[in-house]
Amino acid sequence: MASSSQLIKTYDVFVSFCGEDTRNSFTGFLFQALCRKGIHAFKDDDDLKKGESIAPELLQAIQGSRLFLTVFSKNYASSTWCLRELAEICNCVETSPRRVVPVFYDVDPSEVRKQSGCYERAFAEHEERFREDKEKMEEVQRWREALTHVANLSGWDIRNKQQYAEIEQIVQNIINILRPNLLSLPNHNLVGIESRIEELANVLCLESVDDVRVVGISGMGGIGKTTLARALYERFSRQYDFHGFIDDVSKIYRDSSSLGVQKQLLSQSLKEKNVEICNALEGTSLVWSRLHSTKTFVVLDNVDDVEQLRMFTGNRYTLLRECLGGGSRIIVISRDEHVLRTHGVDDVYQVRPLTEKNAVELFCRHAFKVNYILSEYEKLASEFLSHAQGHPLAIKVIGSSLFGRNVSQWNGALDRLKENKSRNIMDVLRISFDQLDEGDKEIFLDIACFFYSGYEEEYVNEVVERFRQVYCTRKSPKEPIKWSRLWDFQDLHNALLDNQAAENLEAIVVSGDEFNKPIKTTMMADGLSKIKHLKLLQLQYLNLSGSLSHLSNEVGYLTWKAFPFECLPQSFQPDKLIELNLSESNIQRLWTGRKPLHNLKRLDLSFSKNLVEMPDLGDALNLEWLDLEGCIQLKKISPSIGLLRKLAVLNLKNCINLVSLPKNLLGLTSLEYLSVSGCSKLYNNQLLDEGCNGEHSKKLCLVEDAFHSETKSSFIKKMISWPLDLLYSRAQRESVSCLTPSSPTLPCLRELHLSFSNLVHIPDAIGKLHCLEKLNLKGNNFVTLPSLKDLFRLYNLNIQHCKRLKYFPDLPSRTDLPSNRYFLFLPYSPTTNSRPAEHDEVVGGLNIFNCPELVDRERCTSMGVSWMIQIVQANHQCRCLSFSPFGPNLESIIPGNEIPRWFNNEHVSIDNSIIIDASSVAQDNYWIGVVCCVIFQIRKMTSPTTAPLSGDKIPVDVRKDLVMDESDHMWLFYFSRQEFINECNARNIHGGLKLKIEIRGLEDFRDSLVNLVNKEEKVYPVKEFWQTDKKKFRGEVKKYGYSWVSEQDLELSNATMMYGGNLTTRKRKFLAMEENK
Repeated sequence: MASSSQLIKTYDVFVSFCGEDTRNSFTGFLFQALCRKGIHAFKDDDDLKKGESIAPELLQAIQGSRLFLTVFSKNYASSTWCLRELAEICNCVETSPRRVVPVFYDVDPSEVRKQSGCYERAFAEHEERFREDKEKMEEVQRWREALTHVANLSGWDIRNKQQYAEIEQIVQNIINILRPNLLSLPNHNLVGIESRIEELANVLCLESVDDVRVVGISGMGGIGKTTLARALYERFSRQYDFHGFIDDVSKIYRDSSSLGVQKQLLSQSLKEKNVEICNALEGTSLVWSRLHSTKTFVVLDNVDDVEQLRMFTGNRYTLLRECLGGGSRIIVISRDEHVLRTHGVDDVYQVRPLTEKNAVELFCRHAFKVNYILSEYEKLASEFLSHAQGHPLAIKVIGSSLFGRNVSQWNGALDRLKENKSRNIMDVLRISFDQLDEGDKEIFLDIACFFYSGYEEEYVNEVVERFRQVYCTRKSPKEPIKWSRLWDFQDLHNALLDNQAAENLEAIVVSGDEFNKPIKTTMMADGLSKIKHLKLLQLQYLNLSGSLSHLSNEVGYLTWKAFPFECLPQSFQPDKLIELNLSESNIQRLWTGRKPLHNLKRLDLSFSKNLVEMPDLGDALNLEWLDLEGCIQLKKISPSIGLLRKLAVLNLKNCINLVSLPKNLLGLTSLEYLSVSGCSKLYNNQLLDEGCNGEHSKKLCLVEDAFHSETKSSFIKKMISWPLDLLYSRAQRESVSCLTPSSPTLPCLRELHLSFSNLVHIPDAIGKLHCLEKLNLKGNNFVTLPSLKDLFRLYNLNIQHCKRLKYFPDLPSRTDLPSNRYFLFLPYSPTTNSRPAEHDEVVGGLNIFNCPELVDRERCTSMGVSWMIQIVQANHQCRCLSFSPFGPNLESIIPGNEIPRWFNNEHVSIDNSIIIDASSVAQDNYWIGVVCCVIFQIRKMTSPTTAPLSGDKIPVDVRKDLVMDESDHMWLFYFSRQEFINECNARNIHGGLKLKIEIRGLEDFRDSLVNLVNKEEKVYPVKEFWQTDKKKFRGEVKKYGYSWVSEQDLELSNATMMYGGNLTTRKRKFLAMEENK
């Protein structure tokens, strides 16, 4: 594995001090000031300062700090502990570019430098104590040298000075030293941003600490106003006592007036998500008390009316000149400079177009995907850039539209651009839009109207919003009934009130924050009946009065959550319908009789509690997905379902009154997923007696007492020769003591789940399931497993909680690429962005947690590590083919208490945290990922308040009914390069150089777990663990390591896995990496 020579930098500052002198005075106040500024300082514990050597935790903290602060006091030299800290600090400073800053609390710097006065007496005692120990005397000499060296450095002499003022200056000095690390922004993709930040900083006069300054940022839409403000904010905000960035003030003001802005400010300042304010006067009082005399940095984005800035009672000077402390800065962003001038800002910074050099660089990135212009395109590129006029969005759009096109096509696009005399940004975008064919234009408008939000660049949202307004509303901007698309609730409401027929309206997608609860406003259903050419309708929880007499026969996609009517219009002819989603509806039946459904592929009527009759689907021969989950009044399924030869997903979960299934159900050769869990009245002797023709089935979910116990056993015996995924509820599993397949091979089986099934024997035939990719046998009673070495597609093996397992099986010597079609076709809803609850997210790896009887744990560990690397290699090969079967979930749990030697970066965990520092590979283009190894332990505890190990992070079941093996285990997980960067970005880690993973307590996110459980996702064991009061477990992360991976490392490690410890010859074949070097 690739090594990393740099140490993990866990803390911003390490403070070395004598506790008895300053802990309750100077250093106590210092730590508080550092915390207020967001500086991560290590604060030791008296318990750590015991013994003759530095505790590992303190050593880790010293080695992992960016800056050192030494507080010299009268008794500092009397403490051998402080002197050992100082010597270690000097070692770190000598071997890495870090600084140490001395603070002289109540001693003269010369006494420290020369070891005179009280320091002389302290060293006399040390020398008397250690005079018989040569090594100790040498250490005392190193202490003297360290004191002399540090005392000669520039620092702070705070004797006879006001401590508060000195602490403020010391903290500011620390911020200035750390600024390149703390306040950097990943600006490598923001062309021309650095010069703009410098210009804006000069306008703000950031160095002035006495006045309060308000600066406006103005410029046309899409020019980069918010991008610039965000970049400057990220760089400098941590120098202020309070800082806040209020996004889209105009929207907040429209939705909730000035109260909304006040709540945002208070929420960010108090660090509370939900701040309740009754009125503007109360909000003014609260903000005043919170920000009074505080050095503040606030950005107010997208202000389009001066009224939006009057968020407090009183005038501008009350808010800014009297409330905020000296040095405060306010940035107000608006397209309208008049708004800024009217409000009375001190200055306005106009965001100008890109310089010629920056414009060329940005254009090349999008038009050529390189940083230079290809020679044959130079003249053309120059002309395009002249039309874009340095506007970032225009450059991006034009460049992207030209990528991959030849010179002739470039000339054609340029001619069309020249024909338009106006050169503003909308005209530039219109030319690019007009190059699209008609189909692509419709797609672009659909995206602009319904899916455009969420771009990181604010100018994308601004300009796209303007663009969609122009193209969809240009003919009748004040008459929504005449638009081609509707996406706003109020516009829809106005359109339905209009008596005209909607000749142009083709799509309605109304969703957003207003649908977190049913909308109280009632609209007339008759308005929808007038829309003749509607192709897309997506609504949620609308209250409609009257009746729906007609629905456009051109509808292709119809999604209406909580559909309020008992049936669809009988006149509706859905022959163009592709997807119908009426989940949570009031519907009793779709319609009477058979309808033409030749194009229907997906039908979702889930949780329609009044549905009593399933439609006749005899003509829906292309149907692939049928979801009837939670239809509690449904008693039978239409026999027409047996005609659906393309049906892959049938979800009947929790149809509690369903009493029978059609005889021809098993004839569905394309069926891949069937769930009848919770169907407690289902006696299906007919199903059991039918012949099995399901050779193509891959997944059958029989969960939560779907069948009665007397039916279940015979069903299993008949169906075990199927290629099925058997998922039993706990009640069903109790009677299954032995798996005896009637056929030695199940050729299509990809997943087999038999967890907690009381199995005492696993037949050898399981090793012949050559298509098997996922095998879950956890919680069973077998002693041994058959060989699995021929299962080359196997990527997931779960045998945790197998208490009697003694002998670990042979694993495959290689891992082939798993089938991607199966995973991609698993039940997935494009509208809900989810899969059924029974399907676990695909995870690659091995789980051997809590198997206390394993005989050869070292062999198990080495094989587990080796197999994990094989899966990493297979995953990397998949990525090279643009397919990742595992995503970020590639992890294993195996026995082990030592970090393998090839993990070069080994660290002691602090606060159950794992920190991965990528600074050593920041300039390396060859690393493809990082493998991490964590040694952890779970043990029983008595306190019900601490449970710092969560199943959300480490993939183990911790439940009240399971006895835990308290031995150490190893958690291995892998991030690809892109996943690592994505994780850093998701956690707002600027620069993508460091990732911190916190193993949090369950109490930190109890509500989210309960919410997940209510949606019936697979977190039941975690919920059960939380609810029990009789037995609790505490998880402790002891240490961790990580290693950067290259392709060459994967090739070497597959044959030469190396693990520390005494191993037999048989095991050394996995562990020969060092010997082969």
